[in-house]
Order: sequence, then structure tokens, then C-alpha cells
Amino acid sequence: MNLQDELHDMMSRRTFLGQTGAGLGTLALASLLNPGASAAPMGEPALGKPHFPPKVKRVIYLFQSGAPSQLELFDYKPKLEAMWGQDLPESVRKGQRLTGMTAGQSRFPLAASKFKFAQHGQSRAWVSELLPYTSKITDELCYIKTMNTEAINHDPAVTFIQTGSQQAGRPSFGSWVSYGLGSDNQNMPAFVVLLSKGRNGDQPLYAKLWSNGFLPSVHQGVVFRSGPDPVFYLNNPSGIDRSSRRRMLDYLTKLHQEQFKHVLDPEINNRMQQYEMAYRMQASVPETLDLSKEPDYIFDMYGPESRKPGTFAANCLLARKLIEKDVKFVQLYHQGWDQHGNLPNDIQIQTKSVDQASAALVMDLKQRGLLEDTLVIWGGEFGRGPYSQGKLARDNYGRDHHPRCYTIWMAGAGVKKSFVYGQTDDFGYNIVKDPVHVHDFQATVMHLMGVDHEKLVFKHQGRRYRLTDVHGKVVKPLLA
Repeated sequence: MNLQDELHDMMSRRTFLGQTGAGLGTLALASLLNPGASAAPMGEPALGKPHFPPKVKRVIYLFQSGAPSQLELFDYKPKLEAMWGQDLPESVRKGQRLTGMTAGQSRFPLAASKFKFAQHGQSRAWVSELLPYTSKITDELCYIKTMNTEAINHDPAVTFIQTGSQQAGRPSFGSWVSYGLGSDNQNMPAFVVLLSKGRNGDQPLYAKLWSNGFLPSVHQGVVFRSGPDPVFYLNNPSGIDRSSRRRMLDYLTKLHQEQFKHVLDPEINNRMQQYEMAYRMQASVPETLDLSKEPDYIFDMYGPESRKPGTFAANCLLARKLIEKDVKFVQLYHQGWDQHGNLPNDIQIQTKSVDQASAALVMDLKQRGLLEDTLVIWGGEFGRGPYSQGKLARDNYGRDHHPRCYTIWMAGAGVKKSFVYGQTDDFGYNIVKDPVHVHDFQATVMHLMGVDHEKLVFKHQGRRYRLTDVHGKVVKPLLA
């Protein structure tokens, strides 16, 4: 008797149903408790098709982990210079919650950015001298200056903007997109993650940020790493060729199909789909990640670090190549922005590592006609406050977390060009006009992809979940 026959003998349908003590009633109950688990046939998008014609087919999210200071980059506040060293007025702070790092300070001395600002583009948007390349593409950008969140510490804030909840366990943004819209290239994952660091010792990143949560596991983000083995366990072991692997997968599929008949666990099929994807990726990934055929002018556009695998610049170039292969959601995480002290020095290092490549990516997509249906997003989990953390000096100050307002930008399909949305007060502390909550931002991006954020749901443990939880509205003034 072979292994398949043994499995059949051990798990006949009659034996399985008899041992449950409930027979068909148990199977019916299981389908009622979790209908979303098998809401879409294997390999098919849950929605079948978008709710309405999408303006965006693909997303590249350049996530700046650690919270860039908007006051050093985009939100010019001359009043901070006029009131240098004076305490932030209580009428502005209004007793709002602070982190444990500054709650004990006796004073909150205002600190102006030491860097110069100038206006750029038709929108006359203020951009810091730290971002000379970004300033040149301002006419392509849509700035949101009034992003806000409830989370005041890094881990819950990053988790919130990536999954829609401050608590771990929810599906990530890219996983929802993969689940709802599926893949346009069966040889590549719909959701790819790239990681880079600006400097060591910054806030860590965890796999929960690109997890599928309670969605089928085929929708989790696939991390591509630099080096000869970009995806763990993708290559064949020594002594196993491609034809041998094919035979192994075919036989394994038969075993899993037999098991599924009796267990009826959809995760069995998810697992087989992942095995098959890995097999197809063996041929497609090396070609996609090969930068050797890129011309010198492209490397010059992205900057010298684009030739170094694993850098932000190299990952931006890889993101363009992944988009060309119809990967639907590319998530770049770049660490190094958590600057509580010595901010003037550290932010110069950080901006130098991202400015040229970020701008190059936008222009590279534009010259290839890809920006017409691709959305690029740049920003972090929250912003930085206008007062100094610790000692205050012209060339050495720090800024604590500030969730009440911060700046991100978007470029590409569906959003207005050369546009600035929202206004903060003279201190960069509170929002004066047009707030955009994290859930509003998520709803807007989903809308651009043709998805009604209130209708893409998954039932889990008796409750229907969505990316935006029970909140969020589309910010229509941002739409082109």
C-alpha cells in the first residue's frame, strides 16, 4: 500500500464524519461560523472585479519608519524661529497626552528648524533644503499636511497605519489588496516587501506589519532580500533539479487533495498554492531582481547607492522592476527616522539616503508611462513636535513623537498634481483645516484602486472586519 492509499484508508469520509459525533451538521456549522475563509476560489480575487473602474492598478509605498520630522522637511513654521527657546503656550498644548520621554520635562522650549525652506512648483509648496531632489518634482506631488493618528508610540502607530488597528493580528494593507483584487501576474506575489536601513539602532520592524492576519495565508507579504538568496527557501536543495521538484510537487498535490476531501480545511489549498507560487517564482524572481542590465543613466538617476544591494536606492529601483512585472503592492520599509536627539545631524544622513532615489522613482515611472496607473506614497507613522526634547541648542536638539499632525506625499494615478492639502497652526502642533485621519487615508487609497473600503470585508470569529475597521471616509479633494 502506498502513502496515498494509507492516507485514504486512515481518513475515509465515513470515518471522519463518524468521529466528529455530529456528522454533516458539524460541516454546516463550520461554514456558517467562517464563511469568509472560502469566500473566493483558489487564486481568484474575493471581489471578482473592482467595485468601480480603478485609477490605480499598482501601489509603491515608501514607508519611512521612525517618523520623519515634518518641521524639518515640509511644514515651514517661521513663528518657531521668532519664539526660539520660549515655552510652547499651554493654550496650544491644552494638556494633550505626551510620551513618557517628555511628559516629565519642566519646560517645552520651542525649536525652529535649522534648515532653510523655499517654495517650489505651481503649488508654491514649502520644501526644505534637505530635499533638493524632491523639491524638483513638486509639480508631480500631492502633499497631505494634516495626517493624524491616535497612536503616540512607534509600534502601535506603525501597526495602525499598516493594518488599520493598533493591536497586532489584523491583515496588512497589502494583504487586503491581494485578497480583494488578486494578482495580475501568476508568476509573482501580489504583495512584495523590501527592507532597508538608513542607520542602525532604530525602531525594529516585525513580520506582523506585512502579515495576512486572519486572511488566507496566500495573501501575506513576501519579503525580498538582497544577496544571492532573495527569498528564503525558494531555491532547490543541493542535488534536486527543477524536474525533480516538479514531480515532488505533483505527488504532494495529490496527497493534499486527498487530505482536503476529508478535513475540508481551506488552508491546505492555500499551502499548495504557495508551493506552486514558489515553483513559478524560481524562474521569474532572479530575472526581476537582476539589475545588471540597467543602463548607467538609470543608476545615475537613482544615485550611487542604487548599485549597492539592500539600500533604499537599490530597493526603489527594484520596486520599479516589480511594478513592470505587475506586482500589485510593493511595500518598502526604510528605518532610521527616530530622532529624539541630535536631530540636525541625523536627519541630514537620513534624507541623503532617500531624497534622490524617491524623486528618481517618480520620474522613472513617469518616463515609462507607469505613473499613469501607479500610486507612489511617501511618509511615516506620525510626526514630530515643535518643542525640543532635552537640551536645546541651535545645532543640537531633538523632537518627541507628535501624532496630531504630520506630512506625507503621494504621486501618480488618481491624485492631484502640485497640490497641498490641509493646514496646521503656526506652531505645527494642531490642525487648523482639513484633517486626514489614518483611516481616511486608507479609504482613499482603496478608492483609487476601485475598492469601496466599506464593502471589502472578511468574517472572522463572528465579526466582519475591514482595513478601515468601522471608520474612514474618502478624501475627495485629493482626487484628480
